[in-house]
Amino acid sequence: MGSKPEYPLLCLENPLLDIQGEGDEALLQEYNLKANDAILAEEKHMGLYSELLTNRNAKLIAGGAAQNTARGAQYILPPKSVLYIGCVGKDEYAQKLREACDAAGLRVEYRVDETAPTGRCGVIITGHNRSMCTHLAAANEYKLDHLKSPEIWPLVEQASVYYVGGFHLTVCVPAVMALAHEATEKGKTFIMNLSAPFIPQFFKQQLDETSPYWDYIIGNETEALAYAEAAGLTTKDIGEIAKYMAGLKKANEQRKRVAVITQGTDPTIVAVQGEGSVKQYPVRTISKERIYDTNGAGDAFAGGFVAGIVEGKTLEESVDMGQWLARLSIMELGPQWVSCFFYTMHQLLPFSKTVPGTGSCFCHT
Repeated sequence: MGSKPEYPLLCLENPLLDIQGEGDEALLQEYNLKANDAILAEEKHMGLYSELLTNRNAKLIAGGAAQNTARGAQYILPPKSVLYIGCVGKDEYAQKLREACDAAGLRVEYRVDETAPTGRCGVIITGHNRSMCTHLAAANEYKLDHLKSPEIWPLVEQASVYYVGGFHLTVCVPAVMALAHEATEKGKTFIMNLSAPFIPQFFKQQLDETSPYWDYIIGNETEALAYAEAAGLTTKDIGEIAKYMAGLKKANEQRKRVAVITQGTDPTIVAVQGEGSVKQYPVRTISKERIYDTNGAGDAFAGGFVAGIVEGKTLEESVDMGQWLARLSIMELGPQWVSCFFYTMHQLLPFSKTVPGTGSCFCHT
């Protein structure tokens, strides 16, 4: 039997350097931000980044939602499993991103913009909430010709699963659609993430263009509610919204669409196209004292879930993998993961059980 192809998972979105600092209500009000939200920066927000670095005990962390997801998936999968694509500037911040990804075993193939700086995301932490304000900069300069280049397109053809963060719908829809069409034509898997409420609110046309190609659509309850409002739905029932998204017209009718909606500590909702009822997967509880940082928890869930899809796990197992990685993430600064004996020989043992004779891993207690 031949070896499996390298880099079966390809992720596309906006690489960013997170500038994560401690905040308060006064800082949020100064920049007209909400405690738990994600927006694109305007001119009035540009002072936030220096404020965080100078006065708010800021930490620099490799970020960008899909890049976080890619690192999370690579944490679980065998070496040389995940490839990430986006655009950065020609500067020291881009080098920091490369070093962080290299340390995570993640292969990156960045387009380098010669004029714009690497994108950055100001993250204001207030308690267990995080407000993210993103200045895309170079990340906004991704081009289809990079994806279609002789160096990159063979990697696209080699991959069997594509994961795209919704944030990229503000950047380069043609690149997203190129992956969507490749997936449908070749019977590959196309996974989309809603990413933030403003995507369905203000980029609904672009989102709708991708929807026939979704094999999996992932989001959280706030994003699902924003999607429902943009779609003209009157219901606020998360299960019904998930069923609606799962039931949209699909280009590849050989595979049922699956909608996955996380709800923080409430059960994860899963709807499968054509099935009348939705499934609920309870989330393991964790004490507030052990929650260090919720920034990137959704990205971590997506990383674990997508890793399960790549490995051919069941839907239930994939959700469990997502919840496991998200739980591990919120006990660290940003979306990071420490070594754990459940990660053995590049495979995760069933997360709901302990290893015989060893007791429970710290992240399961």
